[in-house]
Amino acid sequence: MPDFELEANAVNKGYKYVCGVDEAGRGPLAGPVCAAAVILPAGLEIEGLDDSKKLSEKKRDTLYDIIKQKAEAFCVAYGSLEEIEKYNILEATFIAMNRAIDGLKIHPDYALIDGNRIPKGIKIPCETVVKGDAKSCSIAAASVLAKVTRDRLMSEYDSMYPRYNFKKHKGYGTKEHTELILKYGPCEIHRLSFLKKLLGEKNELGSYGKNS
Repeated sequence: MPDFELEANAVNKGYKYVCGVDEAGRGPLAGPVCAAAVILPAGLEIEGLDDSKKLSEKKRDTLYDIIKQKAEAFCVAYGSLEEIEKYNILEATFIAMNRAIDGLKIHPDYALIDGNRIPKGIKIPCETVVKGDAKSCSIAAASVLAKVTRDRLMSEYDSMYPRYNFKKHKGYGTKEHTELILKYGPCEIHRLSFLKKLLGEKNELGSYGKNS
């Protein structure tokens, strides 16, 4: 389970406000990428806090409310579909992470970043933590906020584009989702750069159906 060891190490080096940063939505075929930054009170115990991917939707929703209530500061931000297409998913993820860090009401002086890549353009000292959402409470909290926020956005998109069933798969490339793309063609929130192989297969079969 995640703990505060990495945060404590940073504090022992002289840093005061340590934020955890994580993203959700790098892999899906549709929608923006989301990132969150969270500063938690030192030693705060949140029962059941863990990597968001290991938690049920109900548990994530419960933790989402607790984190927002108890965090010293939090911010959730997006890398837009346009930014994903203009740059690439990694650059868009870095943009979202920097926006989340910059949006904190308490300015952090150190960041724990989930993964193994330091975000381009980050303005404060930081370290990367592979599988950080299973090691750091701050990163785990950011993981939950990013995941819940993005999932809720994709459920909203479901009402706009009902034939793709976004509320179920949240834009990920499930068998059902790819079959629906092949049947109806992509809609306005699909990442066309992620669909080149799939669209090429469809082009060989014929024209797309009308988008919903």
